[in-house]
Amino acid sequence: MENETGLKREIGVWGLSANIVNIIVGAGIFVLPAIVAEIMGSSGIVVYLFCGFLIALVMLCFAEAGSKITRSGGGYAYVETAFGPYPGFLAAIFMVTGSVFSDAAVANALVELIGLAFPVFTDSVNRFLLLFVFFSSLAFLNVIGVKQGIGLVKINTVAKLTPILLLIIFSWKDVSFSNLYWASAPSFNQFGQACLILFFAFQGGDAGLTVGGEIKNPQKTVPKAIFMGIFFVLILYVLIQTVAQGVMGDQLPEFKEAPLAAVANVVFGPIGYTALLIGAGISMFGMLSGEILNLPRVIFGLASDKVIPMERLAAIHPRFKTPYLAILLYAGLGFTLAALGGFRQLAVIASASMLLVYFGVCLSVIWLRKKQESQPGDFKIPFGPVVPILSAAIILFFLSNLTGYEKTGLFIFFVALTVIYYLVRAIRNKKS
Repeated sequence: MENETGLKREIGVWGLSANIVNIIVGAGIFVLPAIVAEIMGSSGIVVYLFCGFLIALVMLCFAEAGSKITRSGGGYAYVETAFGPYPGFLAAIFMVTGSVFSDAAVANALVELIGLAFPVFTDSVNRFLLLFVFFSSLAFLNVIGVKQGIGLVKINTVAKLTPILLLIIFSWKDVSFSNLYWASAPSFNQFGQACLILFFAFQGGDAGLTVGGEIKNPQKTVPKAIFMGIFFVLILYVLIQTVAQGVMGDQLPEFKEAPLAAVANVVFGPIGYTALLIGAGISMFGMLSGEILNLPRVIFGLASDKVIPMERLAAIHPRFKTPYLAILLYAGLGFTLAALGGFRQLAVIASASMLLVYFGVCLSVIWLRKKQESQPGDFKIPFGPVVPILSAAIILFFLSNLTGYEKTGLFIFFVALTVIYYLVRAIRNKKS
């Protein structure tokens, strides 16, 4: 594959694990504990365990598909290989669209956070320039080499996790176990609503696999990195919700903007509050760096497979061996959307978009088993088709909690993408 694509295989187990953790532990976990507490009360921990169970099942499917399909593209590549260009096109667009809007929202949140400390960046011109610096510098870093990009991801991962881990360690002295007592069991509707929202904090690990064409020994590296990354994230999230609920109790839902900073204020005082705000900023920047490393590989895959009529996006830089045009396009889209205004992170819609991709990947595992013979070293999920079928069923349960308005919006988007795909295909066939 290295000779076929021209990309360098530079990413090992620790680098890929850090990449997965960096993408998953983004801005969401700094906000969602308060939202989960508002819906579920002290029983919110159950939602984390269930979401963790689902993402573990889904990532098992990614591990098997990723050990068979070692080219760049992640979920798009798996769905496209199993079912063909049209389903692959839908998966890729859902991945890229959701991510680029999410990046724009996170970038705005980061600028607003910086504006609290340095009011000069609340000015529209300075805000515009700061956004340009963020996106252009990250694009440049990832263009000059995946090794540099993954190196920054490792640094960001350590930097963002340090204040969170310190908060978890030192918060236990202020935890009141009476705050963790379940006054009442949540309703089934509350559970489904909380799952759909919280899943936003768990998604993204798949984006860490879009660098498949640059992973060393992917048959072994991908499964190991997935299990290390997901297990760490699940334990981290459970501990975060436990200490937040234990320290703040019924007051936790009142701090929706920065619940972890509120916990830090109780545990450490104003210095802790400031440190967690800085940690949130680092986490947001880390998420952006990871997204600009990973998601352009989906665009690169689309162009390489000629699914979109922009084959130049499959170009690889002659010196740095990176998909530089795809990187520049993705960063440019993110910057443009961020500069247009303060986009809010629509967690439910973003989760729904990625759940559709995950649904396709789960089904692709079953199909790839029939379509491709297993090779020595390939990872295979035990228990036959049980895991991919169970994963798909739970995903459908999550999606059933969408409102009628949200389901209609997704359906319209799906129809529009279908029209675009077949229109482009007809134009291309006419030209040929």
